[in-house]
Amino acid sequence: MSQPLTERLSVLFQYLLPKQALTRLAGRFAGWQGGRWTTAAIQRFVRRYGVNMDEAANPDVASYSSFNEFFTRPLKAGARPIAEAAFVSPVDGAISQCGRIEGDRIFQAKGHDYTTRALVGGDAALASRFEGGEFATLYLSPRDYHRIHMPCAGRLVRMVHVPGDLFSVNPVTARGVPGLFARNERVVCEFEGEHGPFVMVLVGATIVGSMATVWHGVVNPPRPGVLREWRYEMGNIELAQGEEMGRFLLGSTVVMLFPRGVMKFNADWTPARPIRLGEAMGLMLAV
Repeated sequence: MSQPLTERLSVLFQYLLPKQALTRLAGRFAGWQGGRWTTAAIQRFVRRYGVNMDEAANPDVASYSSFNEFFTRPLKAGARPIAEAAFVSPVDGAISQCGRIEGDRIFQAKGHDYTTRALVGGDAALASRFEGGEFATLYLSPRDYHRIHMPCAGRLVRMVHVPGDLFSVNPVTARGVPGLFARNERVVCEFEGEHGPFVMVLVGATIVGSMATVWHGVVNPPRPGVLREWRYEMGNIELAQGEEMGRFLLGSTVVMLFPRGVMKFNADWTPARPIRLGEAMGLMLAV
């Protein structure tokens, strides 16, 4: 069954949009400290998207000097307890897709998939470690908490910034743009954990002005248009389960990859289901 006409038109419109220019403009606005104008804009955003400020460490909207500060607001202590599980949700959001990696192919939406190699920026050796493994694609909407945490403990090995498009990553676009998550700009973070390697990919989107990690700071901008790589084998950067690892401006998507025979998703982890940071995601299989 083809996409409804309204969805096809929405996707076509995105092909025509000057997405890079819009994203640069949004980034400038998000960093602008406009006093009462910034406060009014944040108040309007909170009302439109139903943001629950009671969960924020600082619920006073007027105290945020910029949209960047508001978007990346921390939660109050205890707002997201970490479940006693081998793997937990790293974000607030919704499950776009999750399940088995079929060979090297990741399911995006009906009629669309993409390869692990494309997702990680062309690294065939890294991609081969996840053949037949498990993946989860998690969508963060504008109303969600925008910090990303660790699904399990891990030691950082490498980070790669992959240049690309800036399509929206909402469900409509996922159904209409082939290979969406492997063609958008993204930051690939490679870790080694108790169970072996795992990857967390932070996927950019239209007006997502920047992505940042706790060990590097802001990764983009700049956007030089070429692949950039940082290696951390000797850096001894270790993050505990539930610890913050990065953040988005506004909202986007995280894609996670796990090797074959390592983990199994909980039965209630199904597409379109809302999720919360720290809830049980899966169990570790006997090795």
